[in-house]
Amino acid sequence: MRERILATAATLFYQEGVRAVGVDLVVERSGVAKTSLYRHFATKDDLVVAFLEREDAEYWGDWEKSRRQRRMMPVRNFRRISAGSPTTSLGRSTAAARFSMWRPSFRPQPTPPRAVATRHKIELHRRLGVLTKKMGARKPDQLADQLVLLIDGAYMNGQLLGKKGPVHSLVVAGLALILAAQRR
Repeated sequence: MRERILATAATLFYQEGVRAVGVDLVVERSGVAKTSLYRHFATKDDLVVAFLEREDAEYWGDWEKSRRQRRMMPVRNFRRISAGSPTTSLGRSTAAARFSMWRPSFRPQPTPPRAVATRHKIELHRRLGVLTKKMGARKPDQLADQLVLLIDGAYMNGQLLGKKGPVHSLVVAGLALILAAQRR
């Protein structure tokens, strides 16, 4: 029963977002009584934590499986982990699908705040594209993609780990990408 509740919650969290999903919806969709849900998860936060811990375990399980299969070639290992090929219990491939939560099956109805965030990211990419063309990059759109990912990663990492985390490497990593793009 716990697994059914957790699987239902996971599907709903991906489709609607964690904040939009209440325990009543999880109860309705899983077909369990509310008391059963609360027997396994005392609060919604407990349910979310269990969901995140399961996702974390699947992620690292996929990572280790890939690492064992590609022991001899770290670059191939990175490509496999990044591109994803093993599937998780939700039928998603590893990192590639985890990174691409904008697929139609996830949160199909964009909210107004999401629309603003999307416009912001599109404009960031556009402006970086202009800069990368001025820099003389051989593939300016590809470099703009890479820089957007780097900047987005820095925002998220900085929020989680602060200035003592890898965010301090943003400028160095960005310059390395730029130099590599100009040499090609």
